[in-house]
Amino acid sequence: MKIIENRKKFFAVSLIVILIGFAAMAFNANAGRGALNWDVEFTGGTSMSIDMGDEYENGALEKIIQDVTGQKSPQVQQIVGSNEVAIKLQSIDSPTRAELIDAIVKAYPKAELKEANDISGTVSGEMQAAAIKATIIACVAMLIYISIRFRDVRAGGSAIIALIHDVLVVLAAYALFRIPVNNAFIAVLLTILGYSVNSTIVIFDRIRENKNAFRRGHAADKINKSVSQTLARSINTSLTTLFTIGAIYILGVQSIKEFSLPMIVGIIAGAYSSICISGSVWYTLLPSIEKEAKK
Repeated sequence: MKIIENRKKFFAVSLIVILIGFAAMAFNANAGRGALNWDVEFTGGTSMSIDMGDEYENGALEKIIQDVTGQKSPQVQQIVGSNEVAIKLQSIDSPTRAELIDAIVKAYPKAELKEANDISGTVSGEMQAAAIKATIIACVAMLIYISIRFRDVRAGGSAIIALIHDVLVVLAAYALFRIPVNNAFIAVLLTILGYSVNSTIVIFDRIRENKNAFRRGHAADKINKSVSQTLARSINTSLTTLFTIGAIYILGVQSIKEFSLPMIVGIIAGAYSSICISGSVWYTLLPSIEKEAKK
């Protein structure tokens, strides 16, 4: 595979996808919907649990909530194995909450409020800070580990750039598909980071082996050979995981789909970055004398 020779094309594809994500965020922000679809855990708001007592339609229930509260995007999730529903929306006052319950009971006479909580902005701010810290700590730890393992800070730097690529692609998916950014968001990011860096390290290990085994030859040839040798492993691992996550997405309820959809995007992005981006970035960071040396 001519990975290094086509690196500019791979970089361009990644840049286009990431720019589409930023454009979607800007469009959503200008439309008054927020750059991302932040859940109440991150923004603060009102969370309610209601036992509907009978079957109901999410669309009809959302319409009632929109009419009473005036909010365009309430989150309505059915609790698996029951007729209970979890409703999350921006903060509403007590009179509005009472009016909403009355409207739901009028449409669904068996409905009963089980629990209602207000999530403060302080708690949501802590959640955002925790998400950012967790991602930064994970990336820094990986940078140190990879730099020490391969005795080359350029290897660690290229792996981190590939991981940042994966994070930005997943963010683009959250913006484009308006996936709620909730507690699962942190789990999705950290899982994808771990999954992607594992594939990258396998490729970097092979690059190191080939550098030691074949002293003569261009760095580009060694990287291309290493990617080709590990390509089947990378693709098979990704496909196996995709089949499982895809089945979960197809058969799961809405809350599961909100976790599995960004996971699918992240697995694809991680496989792409491991194969096409990480080695290319490592080669780009090499000094010219190492790129051209044959001895």
